[in-house]
Amino acid sequence: MLILTEEEILRAVELEEIVDVIEGSMKLYETGDYDMPTRLHMDYDENTLLLMPCSAEKRVGTKLLTLTPDNEERNLPVIQGCFVLNDAETGEILALIEASSLTALRTGAVGGVSIRHMTPEEVNSVGIIGAGVQGLHQAIYASEIRDIKDIYVFDIDPKQVTDFTDELSKRKPNINIHTAGSNEELLHKSDVIITTTTANKPVLPDHKKAFKGKHVIGIGSYKPDMREFPEAIYDEVDDVFIDTEDAFKETGDLIHPLEQGWINKNQVHTIGKLIDGQLSINKKGTTFFKSVGMALFDLVVANLVYDNAFEKGIGQKLDF
Repeated sequence: MLILTEEEILRAVELEEIVDVIEGSMKLYETGDYDMPTRLHMDYDENTLLLMPCSAEKRVGTKLLTLTPDNEERNLPVIQGCFVLNDAETGEILALIEASSLTALRTGAVGGVSIRHMTPEEVNSVGIIGAGVQGLHQAIYASEIRDIKDIYVFDIDPKQVTDFTDELSKRKPNINIHTAGSNEELLHKSDVIITTTTANKPVLPDHKKAFKGKHVIGIGSYKPDMREFPEAIYDEVDDVFIDTEDAFKETGDLIHPLEQGWINKNQVHTIGKLIDGQLSINKKGTTFFKSVGMALFDLVVANLVYDNAFEKGIGQKLDF
């Protein structure tokens, strides 16, 4: 068994590789050639425990993850956990992988795939609402997919913005990073808008015209009572793309608009249908992708990390 830390994960893989395997998993999702039970979702106080099993491509993986929003005030990671990777035929434990960085990397790549397939190549500015770990990785992956010149960031916590700016400046020194004075300013100046918050009410202004020609990505809102988007975005778009049909029951950014009649179910499609050519869009129009994540994403990235680490001799070997 290999034990792989965050630092070893980053040594084992390249970001573009992760985007490619995530894109492949979105195609795989359309075929149904996997086994992915509904994830166990347990709330305790304001916190959440997620247990996410999946099997595909001769591997079985299980992620155990905690989401603890108050950890921001404790200077601890909001997301913590581990991923166990098994051989599907023998049951052998192949790897124990640190899961908070695995989650950040695969979630960033999910946003990156939507930018790859839903935006014109000339987009050059990104706005991030929510300056935490997820926001940072969305910004990093966006700049891997497109030639991003400017990134705007907005968060109600000034320290989060400072930390975000400092870290992104180190990783992407050639990009101009701006602190937006408001969500309205960010929306106006950005070609791509990405939300990564735990809000229970919209974090963007309810102005339909402000969304015209933008690509909008929702990463937060992983519970039915969480929402990041106003009615205006649903009025502006023809279609809403999602990563998994679990979104119909997991996110308030789909449940609430459907209940209110802002959109109907026929307007909602999995992004895999766009990637494999079943559907097409006008990339220069207003486009919208809402992610809730799924265990299949974790499994394919864990496979990549393990295979690369094994080949490169990275990680601590442990008999178990």
